[in-house]
Amino acid sequence: MTSQKTLLPVDYYRLPFCQPEGGPKMDHENLGEFLAGDRIESSPYRLNMKVDMYCEQLCISNLGRGEQKGVSPNKMVRAIRKNYHNNWIVDNIPAASKVEDDSTVTTRYWQGFPVGFIATDTKKAYVHNHVNIEIQYHAVETEPNKARIVRFTVEPFSIKHDFEASADDDDDAAEGTNKPFKVADIQNPIESCNPKASNKEHTRYEMVYARGREPQPASGRVLFTYDVIWTENKELHWASRWDVYLSMDNAIPAKVHWLSIANSLVIVIVLSAMIAAILVRNLRRDFSRYNRLATDEEKAEDLEEFGWKLVHADVFRPPSFSPLLLAVCCGTGAQLLCMAVLTIIFSAMGFLSPANRGALIMAQLLLYVLMGSVAGYVTARLYKTFKGKSWQKATAAVAFGFPGMAFLLFIIMNIVALSQGSSDAVPPTTMIVLLVLWFGISLPLVFFGAYFGYKQDAIEFPVNTSSIPRQIPDQPWFMGIPFTLLVGGILPFGACFVELYFILASVWMDQYYYVFAFLFLVFAILLITCAEITVLFCYFQLCGENYHWWWRSFTTAGSTGLYVFLYSFVYFKQLEANQLATYVLYFGYMGLASLALFLMTGFVGVTTCLVFNKTIFGSIKID
Repeated sequence: MTSQKTLLPVDYYRLPFCQPEGGPKMDHENLGEFLAGDRIESSPYRLNMKVDMYCEQLCISNLGRGEQKGVSPNKMVRAIRKNYHNNWIVDNIPAASKVEDDSTVTTRYWQGFPVGFIATDTKKAYVHNHVNIEIQYHAVETEPNKARIVRFTVEPFSIKHDFEASADDDDDAAEGTNKPFKVADIQNPIESCNPKASNKEHTRYEMVYARGREPQPASGRVLFTYDVIWTENKELHWASRWDVYLSMDNAIPAKVHWLSIANSLVIVIVLSAMIAAILVRNLRRDFSRYNRLATDEEKAEDLEEFGWKLVHADVFRPPSFSPLLLAVCCGTGAQLLCMAVLTIIFSAMGFLSPANRGALIMAQLLLYVLMGSVAGYVTARLYKTFKGKSWQKATAAVAFGFPGMAFLLFIIMNIVALSQGSSDAVPPTTMIVLLVLWFGISLPLVFFGAYFGYKQDAIEFPVNTSSIPRQIPDQPWFMGIPFTLLVGGILPFGACFVELYFILASVWMDQYYYVFAFLFLVFAILLITCAEITVLFCYFQLCGENYHWWWRSFTTAGSTGLYVFLYSFVYFKQLEANQLATYVLYFGYMGLASLALFLMTGFVGVTTCLVFNKTIFGSIKID
């Protein structure tokens, strides 16, 4: 069961629902499902292929005390007030939820169906104790006697059954307990539950809300019933059964994503035009000025040179603040960037479908672990270029830095989930698997990559660095770190925030996101925008004779991650959260995701500026 109010999934049988005979049995799950908090268990509902059922009785369950002022509500009432939804599965298809009123019927293909509802007039909680299980099937073309399930819909109802338990029922069942498969005699049956009715009918909205009928309060002894409705769908093939879920029944049209990409492309084109107008024109003028031979008159006047050529002896000086930290941040950013790009490509090619539960998280985790060699190589190569001596410290920092922070946060979140009784809490065996992946695969690969990185020559620069650093003149306010952080992140964020909204909806609101081709385009536009804005600021900085560009280029591009974290505060308002655990869970994971994006885009900024500076300083003559 999931809730947008708490963000903490809980076990279905934590509430006093009917249990299967012999107790629920857990399905075998992969690592991704455990990490996502999915727990698939057996149910007491009996379905027979192509056999309709009419008001089948499931069991009688005691939901606990009634709602009263000053009295703590029972588990069911608390779950309903927290807006928990049931997530059922038949043949690996999640349940769509059908909601009906006097004039409309709405079917929603995400988030499951609600446990109950709060009445608008009495403000009391009522439980959905009857469901219409509607299943569509498609006959197998090669074998006419066989059929496959292609659609699964649940329409929940709340029906107050006045009943007398059968002789074998235990009238003194304790609160929160139930005995499965009880049969009761219903005193006030609706048409579908009336055994004496001549024509069998399935439960309909008109029957449930007929005059004199009342919903079932979420307290006391409750009879759970269900209908099963089988219908043949000749149009929908088994291979296409997930399409309506992945598109969410076209709830978000493709036009929205195209508009998002158009918006992003406008930003890229404007930025590219600025770079063409400012950089290309100015650089051409600079090259011609710096490379032409000075005339006798100019030598006599001893005209002082100005511009970025003056810093040629300092531009490739190692960063003044912690070269080791910059190398580690760039190595981690490269590792995350490779993981993100490969995950998006595999998803866009259709390898990581939501039909394969947990596959996306597994792919991200394994790709991140395998890209450890990239992190080690990039860190080692950069650190050697910076003339660093503590190579063991640098390699250990990249191997334990970001993974250590992520694992520490994961343990804190696990403790929070355990304290709330959530199924998000990961069992110790899964923790051991994660540690094996980290220490058994990622760590050796980082050191393996670092070994080859240190074996390589340092990055060669086109100009020599002087032994005495040049004094930097006073800089204008708009070239300070606050301004570059503010402007450097807003354009890349503006290029991707529409897709970011849909990604957050899939993570926190249990919606499906499967437009990875759009995501690939937007991600490419994001990286291009980061690269362009960083190069622009780097040029302005060098023209101001400020050669401290290493960290500035990293933070300018990386500030996109800061904007994403700030946007997460705006998005949080949609979740209606009202407890501390939810705040910790949401902002903890959003902070980690924003840090990962900061490192990724920062690495892109440093790499782009390095190539840019090598190119322009290699194109001029130095006396």
